[in-house]
Amino acid sequence: MKKYYPLVGILLLVKLAIHLIGNRNYGFHRDELLHLSTSEHLSWGYFEFPPFIALIGKIAHLFFGYSLSGVRFFSTLAGLGVLWICCLIAKELGGKGKAILLAGVAVIAFLPFFRNHTLFQPVAFDQFFWTLGFYFLIKYFKTKHAKFLVFLGIAAGLGLMNKYTILVWGIGIAAGLLSYEKASVYKNKWLYISVSIAFVIFLPNILWQYQHHFPLFMHLQKLKESQLDEIGPYDFVIDQIKHPFTFILSMIGLIAYFRDEDLKKYKSIGITTLVIFALMWIMQSKSYYFFAIYPVLFAAGAVKIEKWLQTKPNWNYAVIAVLLIAMPFLPEAIPVLPIESYVEFADLKSDKNGRIELNDDYADMFGWDEQVKLVDSLYQSLPDDDKKHCMIWAENYGEAGAIKILGENYQLPDPVCAHGSFWTWGPGKTDNAICISIGNEKESVDKVFEERILIKMITHKYAIDEENNIPVYICRKPKINLKKIWPTLEKNVFD
Repeated sequence: MKKYYPLVGILLLVKLAIHLIGNRNYGFHRDELLHLSTSEHLSWGYFEFPPFIALIGKIAHLFFGYSLSGVRFFSTLAGLGVLWICCLIAKELGGKGKAILLAGVAVIAFLPFFRNHTLFQPVAFDQFFWTLGFYFLIKYFKTKHAKFLVFLGIAAGLGLMNKYTILVWGIGIAAGLLSYEKASVYKNKWLYISVSIAFVIFLPNILWQYQHHFPLFMHLQKLKESQLDEIGPYDFVIDQIKHPFTFILSMIGLIAYFRDEDLKKYKSIGITTLVIFALMWIMQSKSYYFFAIYPVLFAAGAVKIEKWLQTKPNWNYAVIAVLLIAMPFLPEAIPVLPIESYVEFADLKSDKNGRIELNDDYADMFGWDEQVKLVDSLYQSLPDDDKKHCMIWAENYGEAGAIKILGENYQLPDPVCAHGSFWTWGPGKTDNAICISIGNEKESVDKVFEERILIKMITHKYAIDEENNIPVYICRKPKINLKKIWPTLEKNVFD
């Protein structure tokens, strides 16, 4: 593999260069603000996800503070790892230079990966652990060395501490191994040692879930009601073919695991793919959950194409050129363009109110700074004695995350919010005699305070609808004691 390092290094630099441009643009996404907020409250679990992302957020803050490009660099590192391991898999499957090049280019040409490897979310690390796990599995198939089963268990355990979807990956692996040498691996004690290692790594989160009445199930139910039930029966399938050239390459790889003379000894990976696809389709999963499977398919597809074109090796460059046809659409996946240039690129028009509707990911990166600046101006206008009694009350985790993370520059007090994991951090330390409310509607405010003054309705040209035209109030004379009723709000944390 060493002789191919320069080649892979160039691919890594290309991907890195694109991210260095795109990662710094626009602003934090609401989910990024939540993930960084959890890093300020390290624990073995959170209402929405396992603890790995919070730990990475703490490390990111240690090195870069809350720099947008600094925080996102860690997701990009995971993406670079995906590319690197994809090339390693191609080499392990028997590929040479052209196959390694094609596998790496496929990762670059699959545009959703740029979105996944930009935002500071568990999905980038999920894809990394899936790909790493497949690499260790292939190494075990080739060498029969037990250490690779141990490494597989470690990857699975860390993956579970990052995102629960790796449970589906594990089910797929278990099903695939039934076809490997007549399920002989199930007689190998090292497989059970591997599973035990994964369980031990994951155990602290299981205990945390138990101690908190398994909020995972409440979150999944709310996710199903609010998002997954809106997914059509064929949307999951359709979304897989929206990127046709990389999809074709992945299908070549999948078929090769069953039909190619050299690759069909790895057919358990093909079976794993089919099982995972079926499970995610049946469960109405978000389509991008399945994207983590593509690197191991790209690698096999690249090896197969290299074999097809071994008498005409230069034709591999034509295949690469076809894959790269998607690159002009790169600004749709990662914000490499300034927002004004992107609006022109996407030919977006403003409505009668002057607002421009961006895609949800981009729209969710705008408006947070304006919210925090307004809250800060109100807070700083209060007399010092009032500040001691002031609560900043946010309606959802995006607004609360903005106050917590962006508010660090203003030295604002921690926000109070009953949405998601923010509920676990309590109702604040003040007596809440004075409150700055952001995002809460009049009816909600009136239930808690006798007096309210509307300061402003915040609007933003690009912000998502949920964060446009939101009220900011100054409130006084609380009707209820938040500290007393706070435990009763747990059942509504995902409303």
